[in-house]
Amino acid sequence: MRQIEILDTTLRDGEQTSGVSFAAQEKLSIARLLLEELRVDRIEIASARVSEGEFEAVKRVCEWAGKRGHLNKVEILGFLDNGISIKWIKKAGGKVANLLCKGSLKHCTQQLRKSPEEHIEAIRKEISFAKINGLQVNIYLEDWSNGMLHSPEYVFQLVNALKNEPIERIMLPDTLGILNPYSSYDYCKSMINRYPEIRFDFHAHNDYDLAVANVYSAAKAGIQGIHCTINGLGERAGNAPLSSILAVLHDQLQTKTNIDERKVNQVSRVVESYSGVRIPSNKPVIGEHVFTQCAGVHADGDSKNNLYFNDLLPERFGRTREYALGKTSGKANIKKNLEALGIELDETSMKKVTERIIALGDKKEQVTQDDLPYIISDVLNHDSEDQKIHLLNYSLSLAQGLHP
Repeated sequence: MRQIEILDTTLRDGEQTSGVSFAAQEKLSIARLLLEELRVDRIEIASARVSEGEFEAVKRVCEWAGKRGHLNKVEILGFLDNGISIKWIKKAGGKVANLLCKGSLKHCTQQLRKSPEEHIEAIRKEISFAKINGLQVNIYLEDWSNGMLHSPEYVFQLVNALKNEPIERIMLPDTLGILNPYSSYDYCKSMINRYPEIRFDFHAHNDYDLAVANVYSAAKAGIQGIHCTINGLGERAGNAPLSSILAVLHDQLQTKTNIDERKVNQVSRVVESYSGVRIPSNKPVIGEHVFTQCAGVHADGDSKNNLYFNDLLPERFGRTREYALGKTSGKANIKKNLEALGIELDETSMKKVTERIIALGDKKEQVTQDDLPYIISDVLNHDSEDQKIHLLNYSLSLAQGLHP
């Protein structure tokens, strides 16, 4: 089975989500979870020169990573700024710089106002300075997807000029999320066939809700590294979510990663808490309801040789399957919940409880497993004869005139 390398950029690209900012201790906590619990191969933790607070956060993460033997897995975004970013990264204790270069002719000539030759020279100069300062270098080809669409000759000119430079990886971002699964495959395959000696990463954005599908296509084309974020955090519509790409890579492509699937849900909940961005209840793998069967026919099928199971078993991700209680439940759902509680009912009692739950569902009342014992008690005692209540004793306390 082919191995895919995973870079998580929650702490850099994910922090570009509107309203999201991680404190230094939160960054350190997330970095530890990513590297030591999930076992992500690499993490991108910040952009250079953002703020003094960011510098201190990066410094803390790098100090911790150095003590734990992870420093070469910690990466920081740098810019072509005559060595300023490189000095910032080195001073913070970083060892890997991800240099942001222009992957489309439009960005090169209109944003930088440079010719391709001038841009190539600036990149070479920055790489040389990074190596002198003892840093490893990866490069981002920003807006690469538009470069392949509108100016592929520029992309190839750039890579031809840089392929013999001391670069570890060239990272191919769909910066504006314009790709689809077909173009993702074609463009990635073109790069891999033309430059088989280079390690390529693919970095998807989710503007058309195709990030996970595009990751599938890039991996199928032979891409060696995939970028993602926890819970799909990221600018605009976000990045490819780690939880979903894991399921796709492992199940749909039968590729391997180093990720511990059992920790996915735990880490997602921590990042949800720190970021303040709620996980949609129907989000694959990590959503609150994605392992909940609602229809009674599904629960019945699960009792008959797991007819409604697929490979996404909740136990893989540290979760359990649940059976919702409501108007679509039916006896099978209720029976599953009763089994979990260790309660057994005869057919007559089961029918009465089912009718009560359906009636509550019709009224839009939410019923949980914890409610079942009370519903059972109420339903089964409903037909009993009225009993007189004898008041044996009482006391009355008055608080009039007392002050708190």
